Amino acid sequence: MNNCDYSKYLPDVIQIAKAAGEAIMEIYQTDFHIERKSDNSPLTQADLAAHHLIVSRLSELTPEVPILSEESESISPETRNQWQQYWLIDPLDGTREFVKRNGEFTVNIALIDQYQPVLGVVYAPASDLLYYGTKGQGAFKQVSQGAASEISVRPFDIGKLVVAGSRSHTDQKYQQFLNRLHQLTGAIPELISMGSSLKICLVAEGKADVYPRIGPTYEWDTAAAHCILREAGGEILDETTNSLGYNRKQSLLNPTFFATNTHTINWADFLQ
Repeated sequence: MNNCDYSKYLPDVIQIAKAAGEAIMEIYQTDFHIERKSDNSPLTQADLAAHHLIVSRLSELTPEVPILSEESESISPETRNQWQQYWLIDPLDGTREFVKRNGEFTVNIALIDQYQPVLGVVYAPASDLLYYGTKGQGAFKQVSQGAASEISVRPFDIGKLVVAGSRSHTDQKYQQFLNRLHQLTGAIPELISMGSSLKICLVAEGKADVYPRIGPTYEWDTAAAHCILREAGGEILDETTNSLGYNRKQSLLNPTFFATNTHTINWADFLQ
């Protein structure tokens, strides 16, 4: 697969994401069982069903490209660090929202090339909401069977801030961030709470200015939406204003980050 092939795979990946969404929704309607992983995060049959479907379909689509999923068997850093291209997937992002049955969960599929996401699909099956983008081709949103529309970040206005926050992961540091924003800007930011990678997509479509994530996330949580946000004119930056990279280190944990529509401000300053 070379650089000009990215968008070639987009229709197939969208169909794979939607098929995984159908499998998830079948289980969503049942009295499903909830297990706990070693980090105490929830795991359901829906996570595994979507994982197996996506891995199987992507293996057929691009047999030569490795796959890393949240639900994959452990892959050593020594093995994956040799990959130049690979699929990075979260079969069910927002399992806590799935368990709460609030509909704010997604299927995330990204293609990583040279440490950066170059194709991203985020599909929310409960609302039949789709976001997608490929490097150099823009970012798009589609609701149900309606026409897809190109999306972009909104102009940054420090006096009219909209902050996206996690539905299930708010804490004291997040509240301190909001308080500091108010103190230093004089404006009270509007807040939007949302589950899963939909928060990053809110920034991409111009409904929020920043999504600060201070707690732990993994690379599969962000990769697909990162590509979409970047194609919409935004970026995901760490505390030193560097863009998030993928598969660059031993751990797959992300640092504290800010999904944002602007490069003109260091959001980490509001954490102090």
